[in-house]
Amino acid sequence: MPRFFNPESTAAPNGSYSHGAEVPSNARWLYVAGQIPIRPDGSIPSTIEEQTEVVWTNIKAVLAGAGMGIRDIVKITSFLTRYENFARFAQVRAGFLDGHRPASTSVIISSLAKPEFLVEVEAVAAKAAGKAKAARRGAAKRGRRRTGKANKRAQR
Repeated sequence: MPRFFNPESTAAPNGSYSHGAEVPSNARWLYVAGQIPIRPDGSIPSTIEEQTEVVWTNIKAVLAGAGMGIRDIVKITSFLTRYENFARFAQVRAGFLDGHRPASTSVIISSLAKPEFLVEVEAVAAKAAGKAKAARRGAAKRGRRRTGKANKRAQR
């Protein structure tokens, strides 16, 4: 499980994010490409709220495909084309994050790949190997070693 940091020596985050994230060494990493507000049927909603919902629904689908969820996100980078959309974007994002506070960067840019896109979000997720899974792997390795030794003895 990633650990998130907000040191007292820095200003408190002014949104649903953390200043830093630490991932355990045994984690699986997933880099989610920038998700744009295109629905599966190819339609593009017109409002920032709807576009943000589509983007986060797409992110959740990519995470689920890798056996991960929102709580596995350690870093988000958000691109918006209009500063005045930020508060409404942040409100929808906070609903999807549901209290989870990964490291985050938001950037206001002049344009995205299509002029109708108001938002794009990319994410990095990490999930530590479960203790049960790690234990099974360790047992399998030990078993192979024993089998290997047993095979050598049998060959003598």
